[in-house]
Amino acid sequence: MSMKAVVFDAYGTLYDIQSVADITEDAFPGYGEIITQVWRIKQLEYTWLRSLMQRYQDFAAVTRDSLAYTLRMLGLAYENDAFERVIEKYLQLDLYPDATAALTALKPRKLAILSNGSPDMLNALVRNSGLDALLDATISVDAKKIFKPSPEAYELIGEMLGTAPDEVLFVSSNPWDVAGAKSFGLNVAWIERVTPEAMALACVENELVAPLTMFRAIRTQMDELGFAPDHRVRSLSELPGIA
Repeated sequence: MSMKAVVFDAYGTLYDIQSVADITEDAFPGYGEIITQVWRIKQLEYTWLRSLMQRYQDFAAVTRDSLAYTLRMLGLAYENDAFERVIEKYLQLDLYPDATAALTALKPRKLAILSNGSPDMLNALVRNSGLDALLDATISVDAKKIFKPSPEAYELIGEMLGTAPDEVLFVSSNPWDVAGAKSFGLNVAWIERVTPEAMALACVENELVAPLTMFRAIRTQMDELGFAPDHRVRSLSELPGIA
């Protein structure tokens, strides 16, 4: 297979969303892990709810609202400075260690991000991580005012890159995103960072299921939606071999 373009999801695929955990723990000692996981779960949930309600707000607003929900749910009082320090981390998320090398190896194909992130968030994140030197486009669903996995969001790839769906390899670690992209007709690679075997073991090792384990159970295993990825890989570094 030789693709004209490789398009990546951002959050959880190129950028490690778990890298907010240090700042949440620093701002709210003893609560960092539960804040990190509930925040992300609600962040995604709000994108889907707003799409269904046809009440779009951009990802920056969704990210703030989901953090506010999480802190209120936990009964945590906070100063505005602490809230803003945590929010700011979304502009400085850690790249996965193999991301830069993988993108470099995929040239000269067109490389892009398609993300639910708002333009300002994505542009800052890409610039701060240095990926602006490698990407041909950073595409936000804000142009369509609806979030993935709506088909309208994936239409942006062809509109921005001038490609047909069968000329694109779409890469995501998020199973719901994999299903959405495959349903739209893209070639899809799933970054399977947590195997079912590891997931099952983590659920039985302790009497209490940790917040991170619960997050992984809900958000890292392939969904039963009738759409499977074309490729299952364990890391970004495997992509040059299939694109």
